[in-house]
Amino acid sequence: MYQYDNFDRQFVQERVEHYRAQTQRYLDGKLSEEEFLQLRLRNGLYVQRLAPMLRVAVPYGTLSSQQLHKLAEIARRYDRGYGHLSTRQNVQFNWPELEEVPDILEALASVDMHAIQTSGNCIRNVTTDEFAGAARDETIDPRPYCELIRQWSTNHPEFDWLPRKFKIAVTGAAEDRAAIAVHDIGIRVYRDDSGTPSFDIYAGGGLGRTPVIGAAICTGLPVKHLLTYLESCMRVYNRYGRRDNKYKARIKILVRAMSPEGFREKVEADWVHVKDGPGTVTDEEIQRLESAFTEPPFESLEEATDNLQNQRVAHPGFSRWLAQNVGLHKQSGYAVVTLSTKVTGIPPGDVSDEQMDVVADWADEYSFGELRISHEQNFVLPHVPQASLFELWERAEAAGLGAANKGLLTDMICCPGGDYCSLANAKSIPVAEAIQRKFDDYDFLHDLGDLDINISGCMNACGHHHVGHIGILGVDKKGDEFYQISLGGHSGHSGTTASLGQIVGPSFAREEVPEIIDRIIGVYLDNRVETVNGEAESFLDCFKRTGIEPYKERVYANADKR
Repeated sequence: MYQYDNFDRQFVQERVEHYRAQTQRYLDGKLSEEEFLQLRLRNGLYVQRLAPMLRVAVPYGTLSSQQLHKLAEIARRYDRGYGHLSTRQNVQFNWPELEEVPDILEALASVDMHAIQTSGNCIRNVTTDEFAGAARDETIDPRPYCELIRQWSTNHPEFDWLPRKFKIAVTGAAEDRAAIAVHDIGIRVYRDDSGTPSFDIYAGGGLGRTPVIGAAICTGLPVKHLLTYLESCMRVYNRYGRRDNKYKARIKILVRAMSPEGFREKVEADWVHVKDGPGTVTDEEIQRLESAFTEPPFESLEEATDNLQNQRVAHPGFSRWLAQNVGLHKQSGYAVVTLSTKVTGIPPGDVSDEQMDVVADWADEYSFGELRISHEQNFVLPHVPQASLFELWERAEAAGLGAANKGLLTDMICCPGGDYCSLANAKSIPVAEAIQRKFDDYDFLHDLGDLDINISGCMNACGHHHVGHIGILGVDKKGDEFYQISLGGHSGHSGTTASLGQIVGPSFAREEVPEIIDRIIGVYLDNRVETVNGEAESFLDCFKRTGIEPYKERVYANADKR
């Protein structure tokens, strides 16, 4: 992990003191609501439906055990005993008192954390693959480049007041678990034929009101030019992006208006002037950052195949968990483990202070003190010895984190929705729970295979409904909550090109949604075929082959269209 130096710590501490003074001025009536708005947003504080919400930055989703213990302490002392894992790999607290936020930021600073640029029209938290540095299919660890971008973009004077918020994602693996195609800028890093890191840059992706798949605007970019090229991308957006209409201010609107080719021309015309300037990344800088992400001191372990097989036979629950939640590690004898937060009756992504503490303890015991937050709102232990998997599973089961459902229907992405968010048109959490209760049979879920259900409470798409295999969007109709269903979305991982879901048709009342999902699954089961490998065709492949019409026919058979 990257370790703060004295400069980093001084910078964050000065920011805390600055915000404490701003908060006191606001409480004393010396700052208006409008004046305080941008100050609090730049320090991660929103005002939600019922209370403030503080979003804590977790750069590229990587945490130390010490940091997670501190988050647990904050949940106990300043919140209601829990936190929320977001799809941006951050942690959110839903019930802090406004006047106590400076104290929370002080506590975060004590473990090298902050909430800087987790909101506002600036470059947000850089995200990446939650398995970075561990995945067997990884070409190159993307985290040093994420850290490079984080340091470059933090309080960048030219890009601190953009037309709208700006999100960057980086992947370095064959399977794109970072969803780079649906970010303002997506970056793929790989080694070229000479073994040198190179970058492909995608621009103009995003979800929300106008979902767009990003377009490739540069390929084979050398590492020394990464920041100058990004600088030119940002400068073109900052100059030409719309500021008169926030719904048309994202870079995706600009790229569509200019065309990807036109946007590329503008970027390259600017880049000529900065390409070899002060922003050029030196070999020394890359070496400095790479040294912060060296491999842990792995032991020479044999694959625990025989022992795991015996444990699987004796414990079917462990066998299911091993098959679903444990991934291949690049180091022999180790595994990557996903600890699911998706337990029926608990809002997806919510974790208690006790759970945070035990996961931090497990990170120390099993994973060199390191853990991750995934886009799917789960915890990840990236470096677990295979010989410890059974013991870890038993402890995860006892702590409510042992659900064997990673990638299955019940492993839903879900925004907080109308229960918390002032922007939401409808509630998301009750819909997720109703679906989980209807589909609570593991054998049936396993037979379905990978199936992403993503739920958003409004068009801002914090639940990424556009790229769910099944997407659910809450809509308001004359004060009543209804839900629009889309099918066939995909964020681009597993070697499949990213795609946006197709809307099935008119929306449904909340109580109808579980039954509608059941009908959709029924169409899939009736139509799927066997692949050349003898496996059942996936939901996504089946949908692409059959098209949307069979689903429409079944969904609206005897249904009250609204």
